[in-house]
Amino acid sequence: MNKQRSLAITLAVVALIGLGSVTVGDQLSPFTVKAQPASKEHTDESPDDHAQEQGHDEDSHDSEAKRPDTAPSEAAHEEEEGHIELTEEQVKAAGIELVTAAPRQMGSTVTFPGEIRFDEDRTAHVVPRVAGVVESVKVDLGQTVKKGQVLAVIASQQISDQRSELDAAQRRQELARLTLQREKKLWEDRISAEQDYQQARHAFQEADISLANARQKLSAIGASLKPSAGNRYELIAPFDATVVEKHLGIGEVVNEASNAFTLSDLSRVWATFGVAPKDLDKVVVGRPVMVSAPDLNARVEGRVGYVGSLLGEQTRAASVRVTLANPQGAWRPGLFVSIDVAAEQTFAAVSLPESALQTVEDKPSVFVRNAEGFEVLRVTVGRRDGGYVEIVQGLAAGTPVAAAGSFILKSELGKGSAEHAH
Repeated sequence: MNKQRSLAITLAVVALIGLGSVTVGDQLSPFTVKAQPASKEHTDESPDDHAQEQGHDEDSHDSEAKRPDTAPSEAAHEEEEGHIELTEEQVKAAGIELVTAAPRQMGSTVTFPGEIRFDEDRTAHVVPRVAGVVESVKVDLGQTVKKGQVLAVIASQQISDQRSELDAAQRRQELARLTLQREKKLWEDRISAEQDYQQARHAFQEADISLANARQKLSAIGASLKPSAGNRYELIAPFDATVVEKHLGIGEVVNEASNAFTLSDLSRVWATFGVAPKDLDKVVVGRPVMVSAPDLNARVEGRVGYVGSLLGEQTRAASVRVTLANPQGAWRPGLFVSIDVAAEQTFAAVSLPESALQTVEDKPSVFVRNAEGFEVLRVTVGRRDGGYVEIVQGLAAGTPVAAAGSFILKSELGKGSAEHAH
């Protein structure tokens, strides 16, 4: 009995040890467990796990399959980069004005570099007509003067001598006049001979001629005929002008060769340029021109007033000038300008004001109005004439385009491109 009990206990211990090893193996070696036949609970979870893994694989395949589909969306975004969405109220608030592309008669032009110069017909070099010493200078450089205004006063011995001669001539003439009256009375009363009367009349005529001669000498040099003027000689402005040069100082000795002042009427100036012989057939008197100054951002229309008959010895070009009105004084002599001469008039199928043209990515472009706002279009430009530009390609006639204020759209387009780059 004891042996049987001992054997039973031994078998029980062995069985417990065996069960313990299975449990420990299940915890420490999961790969072993997966190799064993799956239990019912494990079988229930495996389809889900397999489905998840299969779904994950399918998602991976779908993402890989859909990856090429992202290209159209990026392309669509690229297309949207040229669009600016604006409502009608926003367009008005931004001050954007619309124009319609339309046909127009335009002239082909030839451009020449030129320069603004004084109008030589309204420019004077004021010089003293007598020698003397400068007593006072009445004007400053750059000052505007009126016709007859005193520029400077010069004390001159020559004026003094001529004024003395005038005084003597006046007295001789007065004496001769009284003598003539007396001799005439005596001759009429038959007291004196007619010969005496004739001599008195002849003396009066000579005295009158001497007086007129003395007055003409003073008038010829521009001196005042008033006795109170003394030896003072006044330099007078010959017309309304601006003092552009001044070469006088108080106490300076001057003579007839001294260039005292240069005056010019700057309300009118010349735009001058040279024309080579090959272009002389395009530049004729009366042809319209456009004078522009990039430094001033200014343009003005004019007409060719003169074409030189001779070619310059050094430039081998004919001198051409255009007379320009300059009421505000903006066109200053010495300013370099560009002069466009209209050669011929031809028809342009599509044209726009130059204000509608903008440079986007180094290409000429316009902003076309659409239902959502504006769309930028690249265009090819041709001739320019009178503030208008010909559109050769890229735009149809009748298309509404932003003109004034289009630079605002360019700025907004630039902001959008910068944000997309970031």
